[in-house]
Amino acid sequence: MSSDEQELPVFTTAADMRNWVRKQKKSGRKVALVPTMGYLHEGHLSLVKAAKERADIVVASIYVNPTQFAAHEDFDVYPRNPVRRSIGSSRGFEGQTLPALDDRAKLAAAGCHAVFEPESLYVSVPGAGEGSNVVGRETQHPDSHETYVTVERLQRPLCGGSRPHFFRGVCTVVTKLFHICEPDVAVFGRKDYQQWRVISRMVRDLDFAVEVVGMPICREPDGLAMSSRNARLSPEAREKALCISRGLAWAEAAVAEGRVSEPSEVSSHIRGLIEEAGGKVDYVELLDAGNLGPISDLASQPTLLAIAAHFPAKDRGTVRLIDNTVLGEAKKE
Repeated sequence: MSSDEQELPVFTTAADMRNWVRKQKKSGRKVALVPTMGYLHEGHLSLVKAAKERADIVVASIYVNPTQFAAHEDFDVYPRNPVRRSIGSSRGFEGQTLPALDDRAKLAAAGCHAVFEPESLYVSVPGAGEGSNVVGRETQHPDSHETYVTVERLQRPLCGGSRPHFFRGVCTVVTKLFHICEPDVAVFGRKDYQQWRVISRMVRDLDFAVEVVGMPICREPDGLAMSSRNARLSPEAREKALCISRGLAWAEAAVAEGRVSEPSEVSSHIRGLIEEAGGKVDYVELLDAGNLGPISDLASQPTLLAIAAHFPAKDRGTVRLIDNTVLGEAKKE
């Protein structure tokens, strides 16, 4: 075990995690939570930094949540970074060069104070395994998990269209993490813009005493939004996927300069860019950035331009990438 791992408490049970957090809060410390599914990159570590600015103690969770995946999706091949020491080097937190590290070591280097890394957050059915909680694989065992949290309207557009199961799984696991880690603050990235809005609404409606913070998207030097799934892209697909961020940049400039005024003009142009690059469009949508409702023009409100598209994976199947920008946000401020 490395010195970094010795210094960073890692909890694998809900009871142990909760007891540790309560000791911190009893001492008057404010606690922030950064929920992740692991395979951490600088975008995740920037959330740890933001959490440190808002609380005394930062807890990061690492858990690939099966209930937000469907049976035909990539739960089994989702990138994971188990505890190990790797050979080589990688670009580290805030740009410095570090030895290639596992997730726990990256969190320790970023200043995280504890990690919650459960084997499962759902009722275990003997012999069924964690994958049995993937949507479409659920067992009918009478003792299996059956309680879920939904946000009825906000979960329907965008990702809710092609992944109707997704936000039920997200809201359920975040609810469980809030109950276990009892944070005062929870920090999320705005790359998952709809997720940030959905969780904020859930917190409001269910009276959680948690401040939900949404942080700006972190990008690679070439503009691709940072994502754990980027590791599954083939080199050729990685290059072609840049059409997404380039399309967003085009839209920001075109709207700011008054070259386009109709939502359909924006969506049609970006769809063309993605299809020309060989991607398969899931959606290109323009919605009210506040309530994710429909809009009739680009001038009346800050407008969310959200994109989801599939590109070829280097292992099997495709990789679904999401990205977004808010048009008119600076003007409103």
